[in-house]
Amino acid sequence: MKTFQDSLTGVSITQLTDYLAHSFHLYFTNNGWYDNESKLLFGSERNNSPNLYSMNLDNGEMTQLTDYKREHHPNIQGTYINPCKQEAYLIVDQSIRAINLETFEENVIFRQPQGFTFSNISCTADGKFLCFGLTEDLSKTINSNLSGGYIGFEEMQAAKPLCKIYLLTLNTGEVTVIHEEKCWIGHVNASPTKPNIITYCHEGPWEIVDHRIWVLDIVSGESWKIAECGNQKYAGHEYWYGDGVRIGFHGFTESLNRKDGKFIGSVNYDNTKLEMFDFPYQNMHIHSKNDQFIVGDGNQSIAYHGEYYHDSLFLWKKNRGVLEGPRLLCKHRASFHIQQIHVHPCIRPDQKKILFTSDQSGYGNLYIVDIPDFETLPKMKDGKITKNK
Repeated sequence: MKTFQDSLTGVSITQLTDYLAHSFHLYFTNNGWYDNESKLLFGSERNNSPNLYSMNLDNGEMTQLTDYKREHHPNIQGTYINPCKQEAYLIVDQSIRAINLETFEENVIFRQPQGFTFSNISCTADGKFLCFGLTEDLSKTINSNLSGGYIGFEEMQAAKPLCKIYLLTLNTGEVTVIHEEKCWIGHVNASPTKPNIITYCHEGPWEIVDHRIWVLDIVSGESWKIAECGNQKYAGHEYWYGDGVRIGFHGFTESLNRKDGKFIGSVNYDNTKLEMFDFPYQNMHIHSKNDQFIVGDGNQSIAYHGEYYHDSLFLWKKNRGVLEGPRLLCKHRASFHIQQIHVHPCIRPDQKKILFTSDQSGYGNLYIVDIPDFETLPKMKDGKITKNK
């Protein structure tokens, strides 16, 4: 571990890893903190193979939890922790495996059926079920590399593969198909508080798919659209607020074949209390635990002292029904070159720190930045960042 101050704002940043291979935290919809937030799961490609590691955040000590070879194709970034016990789940070598986070014992709990590929894993709020997607394998007809430049992204959406959402009972191993359709399904995410509610999405370019964000009641089987914004507004990168009721998202408005308007929004899973805030700024991803803070990882040039800072973290804060910001938090200087080194900022459950990945040193590493008093951060106005006096 080493701590330094951001050159623009002076906020304190701690670099957690430093190795000549990519290290990265779990996907931004997956909580990586466990053991009362004293430990953090992350992935690292040291020794030329992705593996799962745990870090003690009190002293920086790291423990390697798995010993996979590169040819096993482990999806470390998609690891999901059971919210009710010290167990995590990940996809390795065409199977779902469970790993005990105390004993490190590992077991195969589901094998991928022939003709399909996995999407992602999520665990229900009661810790009893895994939900995950299976997609018809079209690799023989479509050349794709979705983690490196989204190659084949539009072709996959147009092909409308058969997709299924499975529910796996952890105590018995029983599996049930709870939803299927001829449409590319991804981002299956369970509510962190409602055991019967999950979200999923229709994958593809947001302006082309019939609708991006959907909710599914895994008990009744009922499914419905979420965040129907209207007026050619397209929302995505959905995630759950900490209350497990509200869903956050961001998006753009398409006009005359160009994406000009941008917005941040949230809505309850039953489609009540839809809120959207327009602003002239684009993010790759946003994240929040509630309306107190929303963090975005930047994707559009912002001027500050004659320089441009599209590679920065920005904060928003809701105050009396108004979304204030963005405020410049710090530079992340990430390239977004492949999925593992997307910034994917995540606000810690106590909302005091933000975890992110950056390859600013040449390799992906993990960083944690302190969240200071919002009012002390530089703010954006008319496309420029100005420092408070």
